[in-house]
Amino acid sequence: MDAAVDAAQWHDFGVAVIGASAALAGLLVVAVSINLQPILANEGLPRRVVLALVTLTTPLVFSVVLLIPAISPTVTGSLLLAVGLGSGLVLGVIVAPSHRPQERSLVQWLIAPVLPVVLLVGSTVLAGVGVLLGTLGGLYWLPVAVIASVLGGLTQTWVLLIEILR
Repeated sequence: MDAAVDAAQWHDFGVAVIGASAALAGLLVVAVSINLQPILANEGLPRRVVLALVTLTTPLVFSVVLLIPAISPTVTGSLLLAVGLGSGLVLGVIVAPSHRPQERSLVQWLIAPVLPVVLLVGSTVLAGVGVLLGTLGGLYWLPVAVIASVLGGLTQTWVLLIEILR
């Protein structure tokens, strides 16, 4: 079976992503626990916590799909599509234009958080659809999702750990 649709060939990738995602989500938990009072005192920062958490854990969830033994391409594609759409729904609400902080320009807001969210969700959905259709590159979209997750999640975590102290 072609690697673009065969989850078994992505086992090692899935294991690596689960470890990295869990470690980065742990970093977020530390950042939040260190700065809990300032985060709760600021109206927009709890939203950033949820944004960072969903951004960093979406690859963890879709990587679990890759580790399911003897999973068919139909189930793989359907589950990836569900993960992409589910995280897209949550992240879409969080980064909606009505939630853009007034102090951030449109360009700043589009670069972070919107671009990483679009890349994460879009590439996860494309992976699911690609596996279902046997085209579009299938699972080869998942590394794009992981990179977007790491960049977007770390940006938000940086704000919650470092920038909040300025």
